[in-house]
Parts: sequence; structure tokens; C-alpha cells
Amino acid sequence: MLFNSLIFLLFAGTFFAIWPLVRAHSRARWAWLFGASMLFYGFWDWRFLALILFSGFIDYFAALGMVARPGWKKALLWLSILANLGTLGLFKYSGFFLSAINDTAELLGSDASVPVLRLALPVGISFYTFQSMSYTIDVYRSQLKPVRSVLHFFAYLSMFPQLVAGPIIRASDLLPQLETWNKTTPEDRIEGLRLMTFGFFKKMVIADNLAPAIQDGFARAHVVDSTPYWWIIITMFAVQVYCDFAGYSDIARGLARWMGYRFPVNFDHPFAAKSLREFWARWHISLTTWFRDYVYMPLGGPMKGLRGHMNTWVTMTLSGFWHGANWTFLVWGFSQGLLLSLEKVLGTPKRLLKLPAGRWLCTGLVIAQIWTAFALFGSRDLTQAFAIIERMYIPTQWNWVPVQKLLEYQKQGLFVLALFIARELWYYLGLDQRHVTAILRRPAIQTVGLACAMVLCVYFRGPGMAFVYFQF
Repeated sequence: MLFNSLIFLLFAGTFFAIWPLVRAHSRARWAWLFGASMLFYGFWDWRFLALILFSGFIDYFAALGMVARPGWKKALLWLSILANLGTLGLFKYSGFFLSAINDTAELLGSDASVPVLRLALPVGISFYTFQSMSYTIDVYRSQLKPVRSVLHFFAYLSMFPQLVAGPIIRASDLLPQLETWNKTTPEDRIEGLRLMTFGFFKKMVIADNLAPAIQDGFARAHVVDSTPYWWIIITMFAVQVYCDFAGYSDIARGLARWMGYRFPVNFDHPFAAKSLREFWARWHISLTTWFRDYVYMPLGGPMKGLRGHMNTWVTMTLSGFWHGANWTFLVWGFSQGLLLSLEKVLGTPKRLLKLPAGRWLCTGLVIAQIWTAFALFGSRDLTQAFAIIERMYIPTQWNWVPVQKLLEYQKQGLFVLALFIARELWYYLGLDQRHVTAILRRPAIQTVGLACAMVLCVYFRGPGMAFVYFQF
């Protein structure tokens, strides 16, 4: 069920009409959250509900068992991890690994091959498996007590706003909130409306208007031989992914705020970062902190010498592979790990910041690295990705014809791109100071802003597109 669809508006209207009747009573509140969330998810394909229930029950009973049978803690933790990663691996990665086996056999001159499974990828499986695992890992570490009520647990695991595309909410953050219900204030309702409105604006007005030009660029059989064209396309793609996913996160946060709950910020102006490390501290925060706490730190974290760099490489490679079963994602993740190590060794940000235009140089360097990563992220294979990167950095022909066609046929997309860049420059130049923010937060100005955003969502929206991160 897409947030940007009529059926969701009907669903949300029904949910919030009944919510005041059940929210004050724990069991009724949990049951309604769980039931509504199952309906929301089952709208895609009801058969995949079994996967959420499977992961959920494994982790629910594993956590209880860790307390009841302390000697079994490690075995129960591994049961949880293997069940979650096994399910994720079967549906998301089995085809990739089987194809890799066949490709290796062919290189070695063997005619033998294994059948390749082509399983439909359940929407949101990468998100709810990680969310569920955080629960058992935290219980194992004695950082969280297991809940007794199965309804309480499943209300957390399946809560529909963030179920299929995040943010990944930790059990330690949401389970305590679900124990009670705090009456929503006028501020909560206004902030929830603001988050949802501008979330829809990011998705429907910016991301969806950029999508046609991006799809056309990546779908071509031959890579367009034009350096300016690809810098524009990759810029559009970076902004599309950001607005699409940040928009979804904002909508989820707004819905939760209306319920009386708080979700953490998932994006914080990442393109204003002055270093690659800062970029990843601002981008998809719920995922990067998940990998930090459950992969990077258990590996040893920021150790001295080669071991510390290897921990970074492994963590970023796994993060890349989390995004998809493709060599492009593996190379993307590993390359980010290498660049983070290079940045640490050279001390690039600190050195550049000492120069007169150091801040701009640092941000420009980050943009160049991230745009290269987005070329990998958006390509169908490594051949296309390297061809695009070659056009970006080693121009063989400064061809402006494709750019002229973009200007002619994608005026709306280029306009919203300029609008986004202007907004980010406003933030980057420090114009979001307290006195400016206070003016923009005045009720009259805020009402006009929300009304304008709503009108643009209706009359200036792009072609309806599924959210980008649904494929992960």
C-alpha cells in the first residue's frame, strides 16, 4: 500500500477514526496497531505475512528464553540471527549466489550449473528483519528486558508507518513508548501534519518529477557520451533518492506523531557534509547507526592500524550488499569503506578547512565521491556504472545535445532540481538561523507554506512512482 495512493488515504482515515477508541487501553491499542499493520502489509501480498510472523515469533520466544534459560542465551541469539538472515538470504540473495556459482563454473570451463531461484522479493524484508534482530541482540546484551505480551511485541515489529521502508526503529526506542500512550497535543498534530505534508512534497513534487529523466538515462542501451549530461543526471538521481526516502521517513514520522509516538530523524541535510564520515552520519541515520552498533563495534570498532580499516571496509561492504543482490552494490559499499579509510589517513577535511575556501572544497570533494557512488547505485551492472563514471571524469566529447534535450523535455524536473538546490544552499549558508526559523514558524506563515505545499502536491506532482527503497 503506497503512501501516495488513494487506498492509503482511506486506510489512514479509518485507522485514525478508530484510534481514539482504543489508544487508552494497552491490549486494545496493541491489537489495533498489529491488525491494521497486517492489513497494510498484506495489501501487497497476503502470503508474505507469514514471513513477518515467522521472524517475529522466533525473536519473541528467543528473547523470553534468554531470560528463562540463561545458559541458552548464545544459542538462542544464533537461532534468531540465522532465522532472520536465512529468510533474508533466501528471498533476496539466493539468486545472486547461485548465479555467481554458475559464472565461476563457466570461467573454469565446466558445463555444470545449478538451477537459479527467482523468488519475489517481499516488500520491506530488509527493514523488518533488522528491526526484529535489534530486539534479540539488545536482550542478549542485557540492554533490554523482553516483553511478556506478544501483542506488545508485534505492535512494535509491524507498526505500519515504518514497516516497509524505515526508518529502522530500535526496540529500545519504541517498545517503552508503546507501553503507554501520551495524549497528543496541538503541537504534535501540527508537527505531524508538517512532516507529512513536506514528506509528500519531497516525494511527489521533487522525486517523482525527476524520475522520468533518470530512468531514460539509465535505461539506454549505450551510455550517452556527454560529460555535462551525466553530471546533471547523477545530480538528479542523488536528489531523487534523497527526497524519495527522506520523504517516506518524514511521512512515517508524521503518522507516528499523530499516534502520540516519536520516531528519530533519519536524514539531516547530508549534502551539506564537509567530510565523507559526516555524510554517513547524516544519511539514512537509522541504518548507519544499526551497522555501527551491531556490526562495526562488535568487529572491534575504530582500532589502530590495518584492523581498524578492515572493520570499516567490512561494515560498509555489508551495508552496500544490504541494499541489493548485485555486484554494483558490493563495489559501492566497499569503495565507500576505502574512501573513508583514505579520508582518515590523509586527514583531508582538516587540511582543506584551513584554506580560504576550505569549506566549499570539502563539500565539493564529498559531492564528487558521493556522485560517483550514485553512478554505481543506479546502474544495472558494473559495465554501465564504469562507463558512466568514465564519461563523468574522462570526457571524450563535451556533447551538449543531450543537455539541450533535457532542457526541452524535462523542464519540470529541472525546475524542481533547482528548487531543491536553492533550499540546500539556504541551509548550507547558515540562513536557517534561529531568528529566520522563528519567523518561518509563525502560525500564519506556516499555514501558508503548508497550503502551498499541498496545492503543489496535487497540481505539480510527477508521475506516480513506488518509493525507491521498496526494492530493498
